[in-house]
Amino acid sequence: MPLGALRPSPLVEQAAERLREQITAGHWPVGTRLPGETTLAKELGVGRSTVREALRALAGAGLVQPRQGAGVFVTATRPVEDWPTRLRTAAVTDVYEVRMLVEVQAARLAALRRTDEDVAAMRAALAGRRAAAEGDDAGFVDADIRVHSALVSAAHNPVLTDLFAEFAPALREALIELLDLLRLRSDEPRHGEESHTALVEAVAAGDAEEAARIASAELEATLALLLSPGRSKSEA
Repeated sequence: MPLGALRPSPLVEQAAERLREQITAGHWPVGTRLPGETTLAKELGVGRSTVREALRALAGAGLVQPRQGAGVFVTATRPVEDWPTRLRTAAVTDVYEVRMLVEVQAARLAALRRTDEDVAAMRAALAGRRAAAEGDDAGFVDADIRVHSALVSAAHNPVLTDLFAEFAPALREALIELLDLLRLRSDEPRHGEESHTALVEAVAAGDAEEAARIASAELEATLALLLSPGRSKSEA
């Protein structure tokens, strides 16, 4: 199948996309050696330097791999997705299960490591959550996430903090949808108030096991709602 000449604007991106299409369509199966730069350049109507940069981009996506003295070989038919992309496209229940692993341990560590400033930040976020109960679901979810973010920050582990920050956008959309779908705040505008207060106070008291227990119970309850009939596991 001929590749076809390219239009004269961003040539490297176009070349990479054209080659990617050939690979994902199976024209060059995994293990295949690609034609040489000169041949590809001729078919695409570009210079060898453009082809070289396009192949470098494909290598970065995990689709090809150059082998010294042997050429460039196809190593995959689908590009490797970066972490934010994986989170955006993953089932929300899968994301939530990992969130549980992260946040239960974060609650335990926060109870052991929290400072007075951390406790003040958690209590301020909790007050903000109460105030947000008078508003719409989106504002309430944002306030809820701020409580959990303050708790994770109190663990003083930058990897946990960054990981939670990566989860937050996917969780936000799912939780807004959940509140709307199940009308969870119709009769209880401050949904989850008791458990959130108990969690913050357990961390403030330095009770690591109680903080972990409360966090686990709260997150398991939300996961059960996400898995409830009427919601597909693939919904995000």
